[in-house]
Amino acid sequence: MNNLKTYTLDEVQDKLIGEKGTPERDKFEYELQMDLIGKAIRQTRQERHLTQEELGKLIGVQKAQISRLESNASNVTIDTLMKVFTALKAKVKLQVELANFSVEVEG
Repeated sequence: MNNLKTYTLDEVQDKLIGEKGTPERDKFEYELQMDLIGKAIRQTRQERHLTQEELGKLIGVQKAQISRLESNASNVTIDTLMKVFTALKAKVKLQVELANFSVEVEG
């Protein structure tokens, strides 16, 4: 009989990265989200048949900044993200919720 134990993805992440709420896990989750944003920018740009240079011209930045953004979006400003996704004709929604206050920005 096979006595191999199976693990859920959450169990593996808890063991290898840290449990949810720990600094290590928070850093991992943040970096993953920023990577996904970069990939979304690249994929959408390519679907719109734009080069990095053309997208850069649309929002007033150099090709190198678009390249960095697609590779690692972790140091990008909200303003730049809004400009990029607006130029790509994508819907953007930023929502901040606090205990007694909420604000939403759409572009």
